[in-house]
Amino acid sequence: MQIDVYNPDNYTDGIPHDQFAWLRENSPVHWHQHPAGHGYWVLSRHADVLAVSRDFKTFSAEDGFVMVDDLPPDILEMARNQLLGMDPPKHGPLRRAVITRFTSRMLATLEPQVRQIARDVMAQISTRQEVNFVESLAGDLPTAVICSMLEIPRDMWGQIRHWSDLQTSGSDPDLGGTPEEVNQASVEMGTYGFQLACERKDKGGDDLISLLINQQVDGHQVSEMEFASLFIQLTVAGNETTRGLISSGMHELIKRPALLQQLREHPEQLPVAVEEMLRWTCPLHYFRRTALCDTDIRGQAIKAGDRVVMMYSSANFDEEVFADPMTFDIARNPNPHMAFGHGIHLCLGANLARMEARVFFEEFFAHFAAIESCAEPVFIRSNSIHGFKSMPVLLTPAS
Repeated sequence: MQIDVYNPDNYTDGIPHDQFAWLRENSPVHWHQHPAGHGYWVLSRHADVLAVSRDFKTFSAEDGFVMVDDLPPDILEMARNQLLGMDPPKHGPLRRAVITRFTSRMLATLEPQVRQIARDVMAQISTRQEVNFVESLAGDLPTAVICSMLEIPRDMWGQIRHWSDLQTSGSDPDLGGTPEEVNQASVEMGTYGFQLACERKDKGGDDLISLLINQQVDGHQVSEMEFASLFIQLTVAGNETTRGLISSGMHELIKRPALLQQLREHPEQLPVAVEEMLRWTCPLHYFRRTALCDTDIRGQAIKAGDRVVMMYSSANFDEEVFADPMTFDIARNPNPHMAFGHGIHLCLGANLARMEARVFFEEFFAHFAAIESCAEPVFIRSNSIHGFKSMPVLLTPAS
């Protein structure tokens, strides 16, 4: 079989399941050539992705960052100040500073606000009409939630989403721009985050920025420059992951009307169903690590400096872990999917995304009597982001 899991064109029909299944069976630690001339190891098995995620002493997120493509030196330096691109000891204090703001108690307090945002999003559609579900519904909620948490002015929400889209979908000609424009978006977003941090330093606010910039954890206080990079991570992840989860999850339910009706009648089943949506849709295909020393994976020698790619969207369908992995089972339990990564870099907003998705579907069922697909959705052309850019649906509001 011809294996090319780098080319973004191979993701325009969704996850390339046939290639990943072949890799899991025949070459679970697979050397893949990169168009720039170097190469990298592709890990397709759940156990190997899990092991590398846990072994931060051997596999670095900071050395080269987490993308398989090289970043320009100035962008790389800024990216390394994002939590997802930090190794210990820098990583721990900053993560603990952020994670204290994503506790179960905080999420419970936040839920009424998320629910009101969801209701406002639904209320924009009051007549039977065709819409792009991704833009009109799925994308509005996460943007509004993360921007509200950060108290970003309403007139900047569109700009935040635009910057986010450029950085995650730069390989899609309909969504992205030139490499220079993508890098410029990262610089502009970081600069805006820096400005917000400076404005709120020592001002005593209770928004997420103020809470992060004005507290000490383990003797460490988040600096304005650290927050600038953290701001990029929070806003990009807060937009892309949840948008992909909601839109792709809804698409799978539309294809299975009995499941859609089941969840409409039994919304208490949504938390378990959302886990299967996460496994199935896997909003992020991969993250990269770099070996800090000679080692081996599954008997394959890995040299210091080698790039190792953890392919989450293959691990989530590993036959050794998931029974009938190609069956969309909203009652699957346990469900040890890797949609949020694992280990010290487990997604900070994982439980926020879960809550947003649950609330979205609850409010959607309350506001709309029916949803029908008008055309096949169109995937983002990306080997990194797994999601739709277009999902035409016909919505019928409840009378």
